[in-house]
Amino acid sequence: MNWNYGLTYAEFAFIAAFLILYAIFFLRTFRAARLLGTTAWAVIPKFFLRAGYFSMLLIALLGPAFGEAERELVAEGKDIFLIVDLSRSMDAADVAPSRLEKVKFELDRLIKALSGNRFGLLVVSTEAYVHAPLTSDQAALSTFIRSLSTSLMPESGTNLCAAVTVALQKHLQNKTSDNQTKVIVLLTDGEDFGSCERSLLNRIRAYGISLFVVGVGTETGSTIPAGKSIVRDADGRAVRSRLNRDLLRRLSQDANGSYLEITSASGDLTALASAISGLENRLIDQRKIRVTSNKYYYFLAVALILIAVDLLVSVRTFKL
Repeated sequence: MNWNYGLTYAEFAFIAAFLILYAIFFLRTFRAARLLGTTAWAVIPKFFLRAGYFSMLLIALLGPAFGEAERELVAEGKDIFLIVDLSRSMDAADVAPSRLEKVKFELDRLIKALSGNRFGLLVVSTEAYVHAPLTSDQAALSTFIRSLSTSLMPESGTNLCAAVTVALQKHLQNKTSDNQTKVIVLLTDGEDFGSCERSLLNRIRAYGISLFVVGVGTETGSTIPAGKSIVRDADGRAVRSRLNRDLLRRLSQDANGSYLEITSASGDLTALASAISGLENRLIDQRKIRVTSNKYYYFLAVALILIAVDLLVSVRTFKL
């Protein structure tokens, strides 16, 4: 027999209280019998009866289990890498309160809408880094998302294809997930200073990885804050950052992906969540586990029967 719970101070206190109170009861009963010149041995059967159902109740409380059952645990979903552009242009406020803050807010809603999937988080400026590995822990991922800031990156610039390359490598390195649905979501304003090799986009198509490119910003654009001032070029003119829609559309088309936009404070990623949900789920994890079942109700039933017997059967405590 196995036990789901162990004896604690509470159970020991119950046992001690039962024995102490019954000892006091015995002393009082036999003392009264002696004064009356008779015997009170009839209380002994009642003691064993009550000790029996007290023990049954205690055993039921500890959660007894008989044997182990083997069950197969299967989890299905998608592996999704989120790539967030952390170049300084993401501080532009043409999408209020800023492009990056809007992305953080929408990503938090996205992972809640797609619960049951695994997410990883990559950040990119001139270089790309893994900010959070693939995980199904939404609380941890939300913490990583809230920590995003353009100040995390040592240099300002954007190399989108470097980030896509890292996401592709991470997907392919995970040999345990060869049959899983793999997704890459790129969120950026499209101000790219790198170049994509054609082979990269061909590999995305060949491995069946779904690429979603989300453009963040407007074509009108906005200046970029820099402390209490704004970013200016070498000639002292204000730098204006604009959404590079053409580049992002071309990138998604070349990889057989999809392109979406967040161009206002009211924009959201509902369409993205629907598109990802529409992809076929594949196996994420499969394992066999041994589980024990709590058989407390058998002992509880015996205890109830003994309590009923105790209530229905009376004995003469004193023989006069």
